Amino acid sequence: MAIKKMTDLDLAGKRVLIREDLNVPVKDGKVSSDARIRASLDTIKAAKDAGAKVMLMSHLGRPEEGVYDEASSMKPVAEHLSGLLGQDVRLIKDYLDGVEVADGEVVLFENVRFNKGEKKDNEELSKQYAALCDVYVMDAFGTAHRAQASTHGVAKFAPEACAGPLLAAELDALGKALDNPAKPVVAIVGGSKVSTKLDVLNALEKVCDQIIVGGGIANTFLAAAGHPVGKSLCEHDLIDTAKDIASRVEIPLPVDVVVAPEFAETATATTKNISDVSDDDMILDVGPET
Repeated sequence: MAIKKMTDLDLAGKRVLIREDLNVPVKDGKVSSDARIRASLDTIKAAKDAGAKVMLMSHLGRPEEGVYDEASSMKPVAEHLSGLLGQDVRLIKDYLDGVEVADGEVVLFENVRFNKGEKKDNEELSKQYAALCDVYVMDAFGTAHRAQASTHGVAKFAPEACAGPLLAAELDALGKALDNPAKPVVAIVGGSKVSTKLDVLNALEKVCDQIIVGGGIANTFLAAAGHPVGKSLCEHDLIDTAKDIASRVEIPLPVDVVVAPEFAETATATTKNISDVSDDDMILDVGPET
């Protein structure tokens, strides 16, 4: 796949806006797992070392769009990133009207979902993002399936748009896996919702012999197969869609699951056969037999 890559561009002195996936778990104001932050470091360092004015943007959590929510603030991410980079990473709350960044400096914008119109790929907001930069870098593969202002709209209006190293590597790997794969091909697809993975599932069923589903997606396919799912995360309005997909490609389902009455650290987990899930159970994982 021929794509313009960040590593092919001269970034010296340029305002470089990088969309990363920094949606990490936060507990008591601290990042509790930094895998996604560490995965973005090579991209950030490459831009910084090239002399760019580096501006990072991401979402975190699921706040109400357009409303500031301290629990979903990027502040813990900025603090953690400062430690990993060995330099201060300023968190900028008000940035849509422009921001001053020095060559080689790294700043982090506040949660993009605090901006009205982000999730709906609003054109006006996309143009505001684009006006902030000379180069827009899409590096958030985990959110690339969403057409939102910070992942899609901005790329249409930025002076120059390209793929970051993370995204480029994922696209290269996908090309090798899908263009001429060795058979049999098995894809593992996780996530909470079938609705956000429909295009991915429909594309994969054309090339895969099996698709293994996990997360909340698995609950929807379990329900579609007639299994009880209790009060688990499940898109009941997409059961027919799940049945349709399962009719075209083999989708193995778990035979046992780990359940609890609620999704909480204090909840007591139990392993049950899939047919024994009760109305008060939440399916939280596959069981050992599976």
